[in-house]
Amino acid sequence: MARKRKGRDISGWLVVDKPAGLTSTAVVNKVRWALEAKKAGHAGTLDPEATGVLAVALGEATKTVPYITDALKAYTFTVRLGQATNTDDAEGEVIAESADRPSDEDIKAALPQFLGDIMQVPPKFSAVKIDGQRAYKLARDGEDVELAARSLWVEELILVDRPDADHVTLEMTCGKGGYVRSIARDLGAALGCYGHVRELRRVWSGPFDAKDGLTLDRINEMARTPELDSFLRPLEQGLEDLPELKCTPEGAVRLRNGNPGMVLAATLEYGEEAWASLDGQAVAVGIYKAGELHPSRVFNQ
Repeated sequence: MARKRKGRDISGWLVVDKPAGLTSTAVVNKVRWALEAKKAGHAGTLDPEATGVLAVALGEATKTVPYITDALKAYTFTVRLGQATNTDDAEGEVIAESADRPSDEDIKAALPQFLGDIMQVPPKFSAVKIDGQRAYKLARDGEDVELAARSLWVEELILVDRPDADHVTLEMTCGKGGYVRSIARDLGAALGCYGHVRELRRVWSGPFDAKDGLTLDRINEMARTPELDSFLRPLEQGLEDLPELKCTPEGAVRLRNGNPGMVLAATLEYGEEAWASLDGQAVAVGIYKAGELHPSRVFNQ
């Protein structure tokens, strides 16, 4: 018989401004402890040395994580020009160097090739799985890791600062699965001078903004108090990119039981994904079909 998980049945989102030096999993564990929550997860891993918004989902909100993971995200990052590292960031060993330094005009001219639908090879030191094992583990064991390119949507990539000849600061807005370290590496290659990420910050992720995030020090101060609960955001924020449909009380009962439920008149196309609400609370996510929502995820709140 499985042991019952300890903790509170608490649902919602807590926005954290992640510090450098901690894994995303460590941050989630700290939030789960501070809120005494049964269940917690995050929407989009940040590298240990990266900072910025890490949206932590609690309870029923974990069912909306895929919609935040799929949403657009924005980053600011500084590229160290003239050096390549084996990890594509400042934590790795320098494996190649160049004395060449591109001008601002050269950098701006190179950026458009990284816009739109591009193919990107993840860093060798990444969490991508190869035959069931993480790439970073294989790389640490000295294996020559070969990773397949994967598609990425880059909506914006702009130069915002040039502190000195060795560094350039960029802003990028992109879709799911983007590796900023790969952008830095490939930009350095395109410029003929090598490059790696020196600093990285996620500014926003879907509806969540780093400027609204709590620091871990603040979370520790408020841990296990009603004050911390007051910073929880409703799980419905994780569904903002989907159309909302109102449902009847009878429809809500059917949806919560996993059956198609009636929703009020909508202009949605047949087969479009949406979420149903009753009195402002999410009931289910599913596919709209001729006046009914066919649920794929049901919320127990």
